[in-house]
Amino acid sequence: MTGTMLTMGQWVGRIIGIVLVLVGGLWALQGLGVVGGSAMTGSTAWLVIGLVTVGMGIAVLLPPLLRRP
Repeated sequence: MTGTMLTMGQWVGRIIGIVLVLVGGLWALQGLGVVGGSAMTGSTAWLVIGLVTVGMGIAVLLPPLLRRP
């Protein structure tokens, strides 16, 4: 195995981080009223929940990227 290969835990962490960013982004856009068609549309609560979720996703993704090899 080389140093560039990711462990299973690293893959899982990246996938979770990406999913959090994508889902949080969708929720934030629904809260803003950009994406319609649900009870979440135009709700400030979902904007805040979405932004917090995006922040959590970024927090999961950033530390491994900032580590020096």
